[in-house]
Amino acid sequence: MQRSKTDMIKFFLMLLTVLGVIQSCGNNNKKNTQSVARRKNLDSSLVEANKMYVKRESDEIDQYTARHKWKMTTTGTGLRYMITKNGSGKENPKPEQRVKVDYKISLLDGTLCYTSEQTGPKEFVVAKDNIETGLHEGIQYLHKGDEAVFILPSHLAHGLLGDGNKIPAKASVIYEIKLISVR
Repeated sequence: MQRSKTDMIKFFLMLLTVLGVIQSCGNNNKKNTQSVARRKNLDSSLVEANKMYVKRESDEIDQYTARHKWKMTTTGTGLRYMITKNGSGKENPKPEQRVKVDYKISLLDGTLCYTSEQTGPKEFVVAKDNIETGLHEGIQYLHKGDEAVFILPSHLAHGLLGDGNKIPAKASVIYEIKLISVR
C-alpha cells in the first residue's frame, strides 16, 4: 500500500501537531511547577512577615502593661486580661448565654474610642454575635459583677481594617469592662 505525497504531508502535519501539543503540555507543567513554587515562597514570606508583626504587637502590649505595672494573664490567643474587682456571680458566662456589659474602649496611645456612657451598655450572645473575638473570649473569664481590663491584639479586635470609624487598622484595643448580667 503506497501513500500519496498528500497523505504523507497530512500525516507529518498531524504528527507535528501532536508533538507540539505534548511539548506545550510539558511546558505548562513546568510553568505550573514554577508557579506553585513561587506561590509557596510567597506564602512562606507572608507567614514570616505576619509572625514578625504579631511578635512586634505583642511586645508593644507587654511594654504597655509593664509601664502601667499591670499583672495580666495572657491566653494562648494573645488576649491579656486582669480582673480589677470581683463581683458576686458564681459562674462564668457560657457560649450561647446573653451578657450585658458596661465598657470603655481605648487605644494603647490613650485615645478614647467608645464608652457605654455614650452608647449604652453592650449586649451580646457569647460565642455567637458579631463582635470582637477577644471580647467573646475574655467575657468567659468573668463572673457577674466582675470588673476587668482586656487588651485585645488587633487580630482579636478589628484586624487589618479597623472598624471604619474610630479604631484604626491593625490596632490593639483596651477594654475596661464590667459584666452587668448573664442570662
